[in-house]
Amino acid sequence: MLTKIEITNFKNFNETFSFDLSDTKNFAFNQESVKNGIVNKALIYGQNGCGKSNLGFAIFDMVSHLTDNFFIKNKYENYLNADSSENKASFRFTFLLNDIEVIYEYSKKDYQTLISEKLTIDNREVLSIDREKSTKFKVKMEGTENLKNDVGDSKISIISYIAQNSILNENIINGAFSDFRTFVNDMLFYKILDEKVYLGFEQGYQSIEDYIVEQNELDNFEKLLNSIGVKSELKAKNIDGKNCIFSVFKNREIRLSYISSSGTKAIEAFYFWYLKIREKKASFVFIDEFDAFYHHDLSKLVIEMLKEITDTQIILTTHNTSNISNALLRPDCYFIMDNQKITPLTDRTHKELREAHNIEKMYRAGSFE
Repeated sequence: MLTKIEITNFKNFNETFSFDLSDTKNFAFNQESVKNGIVNKALIYGQNGCGKSNLGFAIFDMVSHLTDNFFIKNKYENYLNADSSENKASFRFTFLLNDIEVIYEYSKKDYQTLISEKLTIDNREVLSIDREKSTKFKVKMEGTENLKNDVGDSKISIISYIAQNSILNENIINGAFSDFRTFVNDMLFYKILDEKVYLGFEQGYQSIEDYIVEQNELDNFEKLLNSIGVKSELKAKNIDGKNCIFSVFKNREIRLSYISSSGTKAIEAFYFWYLKIREKKASFVFIDEFDAFYHHDLSKLVIEMLKEITDTQIILTTHNTSNISNALLRPDCYFIMDNQKITPLTDRTHKELREAHNIEKMYRAGSFE
C-alpha cells in the first residue's frame, strides 16, 4: 500500500507537499476503510484550483518511467512550478508491501527526463543514481554483481534497467523490489469527466460497451441502471466486429450512447473500470471528480461498491459534501486539501469525533477549518 506522498516543485506544488495515508486513528466502525493502519479508501475535498487533480498526476508521474502502461503526455506539460527557480521536481513515495517499507525517491526536470533516483528497502539503500554527478549507479542487490552499472546518456530508470538486465536472487530485499514494481504497474488513474483520460494499469483504449458485454456483465449493468432510476432494457449487438449496447423500446432499438445523459455515460464508464479493477486486481486507484455527474444517492452507491473491493487502495476526489458521513467511511478517511496542505478531519478539530456525530453538518458549520 502507498503510505505517504511528498512532492516538491511539481505543477502547483511549490514547497514540499505531503499526503500522509498512515495518520489513522482507532475508530471501531467502518474498519474496512483502513488496512494495516493505512487508509484504504479516501475522499478528498478542496476548492477548485487547489491541486486535487495535480495530486493524482504527481502520484502517477512514476508510471511514465517505471512501466510501459498508458500515459497521457499532455497532462504533464508545465511540469515545474512556475513560481520556482528550481530546475527539477522531486518526489518521495513510501510504501508498505508485505510488511516491508519501501521508499522510492527521484527527481526530474520534465516528465521524461530523470535526474536522480534512490530506492530504500527495509531501511537499506539498495540503489541510487545522481545523473548530475555521474551516469554510474550504485546497487546492493544479490544478482547484480556482474551488471554494468553505467547507463550513459540513456533516459531509462535504473529500476527498469536492473529489472530488465538482471536475474535477481530470491531474498527479502529482491522480493520487495519485485512487489514494488508490481504495485506501480497495477496502479490506475482515471478522470470521470473524460472517459478518455486514464493513466497506468494497461495499454491503449478499449471499447467500454464491448468490454461490458464481453465480460457477460450486461444484465448486471442493466440492473445497476434500473436501481438508480434509469429504467432500461438493454441488449447487445455486434457491429463491425464489436459488441455495442442498445436500449430496447416498444417500436425500435437505439444505441445507448446516442441517448445517454452525462450521468448515464459516467456510470457506464465507472462500471467499465469497476470491472477492470476487480478482474485485474488493481493495487491503487485514483478517481478524479468521481461523482461529477451523479445524484448524491448514486454517489453513495458507488462508494459502497468500491468499498467491496477490499484489496485495492482507492482515493476519490469530490465536491459532494453529502458523502461526508460516518455511515460511509470514517473521519480519518476524509481529507481536506488546500494549496499548502492536505489533512484528515481528525487533524482539523480538537473535538473527539464519534460514530454518532453528523460530520457533514460539522463540516458545513466550519468545524474543520
